[in-house]
Amino acid sequence: MTDHQVFRVLHFRIEAPYTLRIRFDDGTEQVINFQPVLAGELFAPLRNLSLFNQVRIDPEVHTLVWPNGADFDPATLHDWPQYLPALTERARQWELHPV
Repeated sequence: MTDHQVFRVLHFRIEAPYTLRIRFDDGTEQVINFQPVLAGELFAPLRNLSLFNQVRIDPEVHTLVWPNGADFDPATLHDWPQYLPALTERARQWELHPV
């Protein structure tokens, strides 16, 4: 059995369009440009910058959430560089083959 570390988003700040600086409970930060992964039924609506900018921290699960129900696992946000290639490829596939 592998350990799955649990992270909590404590704070975020909008740095640029589609880009957030996120601080976690272990003291680390990530600056994430979400634009490459905004595809598919759930994430494509976030291309609307006014909707994207309505991001909040869910008080129960301590991750980023949007009014349309889009969210990311806090561990994914914490280790974003590790997940970005797969997320970008998935977004590309959604664009090529919409559901």
